[in-house]
Amino acid sequence: MANADAAFGFVPVRHMSGNAPRTNQYTITSGLAENIFTGDLCVLTADGVVTPHTATEVNNIGVFAGVSYTASDGSYVYSEYWPSGTVATDIIAYVYDCPYTVFKVQSAGSPAQTNIGNCADVVAGAGSTTTGQSGFELSGTMAAGAASCKILSLVDSPENAFGANAVMEVLINEHLLKDSAGI
Repeated sequence: MANADAAFGFVPVRHMSGNAPRTNQYTITSGLAENIFTGDLCVLTADGVVTPHTATEVNNIGVFAGVSYTASDGSYVYSEYWPSGTVATDIIAYVYDCPYTVFKVQSAGSPAQTNIGNCADVVAGAGSTTTGQSGFELSGTMAAGAASCKILSLVDSPENAFGANAVMEVLINEHLLKDSAGI
């Protein structure tokens, strides 16, 4: 059976310590003209705010898990994604920011057993404004050199196998709190 081609972003599955993954709080610039979806890889800017990862950036802080804020009409909002251009105050972005959180993510390529321990960058696919879910996936180019993610294993699931669109377990390799090259 072929793997489904349905990118879903990064989903936390476990922490290397055995503890449950958890988020920490950051902020987003009011009026930011970019959507940020649940499961998007995020970077921390020099201004101390999160924005979505857009290329081969190395200042990754973690994976977006939702946002709460006070809207311009004074109402409290919790959302699975940050809508582009939102003007708000009291903005709290929830981010899985520990560099040892393991995520599952679909590959845009065809990973094989020989790619375990390799690194790969990410492809920033379009998210859904209906569900708030990310469209990010792992790049199909996997190698020993440094890149955004380190591949740990194939996700153990009956509907998942090595090959096109395989779902892999990864760590954020080029993380603001750590950095290491692939093997």
